[in-house]
Amino acid sequence: MIKNFAIVFILFIITSCNDSTKGSSEKSDVHSSIAANSDSEEELKEALIEIEKEEQDLLNSSTSMTFDKLNYNFGKLTEDTENKVSYTVTNSGKNPLIIKKVDVSCGCTTAKKPEKPIAPGKSDVIEVIFHPKPGQIGEQKKTVTVTANTQPKIVVLNFEAFVEAK
Repeated sequence: MIKNFAIVFILFIITSCNDSTKGSSEKSDVHSSIAANSDSEEELKEALIEIEKEEQDLLNSSTSMTFDKLNYNFGKLTEDTENKVSYTVTNSGKNPLIIKKVDVSCGCTTAKKPEKPIAPGKSDVIEVIFHPKPGQIGEQKKTVTVTANTQPKIVVLNFEAFVEAK
């Protein structure tokens, strides 16, 4: 997006300089002085390089995470029981990992995220509790969405179970 802006800005200057029929002679003098200044285009190129460097620094300020598993199968469960699974998350990047939020796909599921940043190379746990309600029978597939300061920002964890009546 920033690259597009810089290109449009450069095209605007070139177009403005080539269109001597529009505006007063005063405006045309301003455009001529910009076009005559050979450092101006070079300065724009340098500014574009600086913007690209800032974009890369922003990408580098994020980190990455890996999980011990992305999918889990509880197998057969009974309705109205509490069932836990833990997903171990490891900071596989070079900066502290901050898990911003953990969202669950169903009211029958709760999740607890690490509250403190995770140092590079260290691990913590996201605890998930699946509590199928009475009448919630049959095959169940649920998700836990983890949002963090990573690239990509979101990772989806999955679990499933076959819930039987009491």
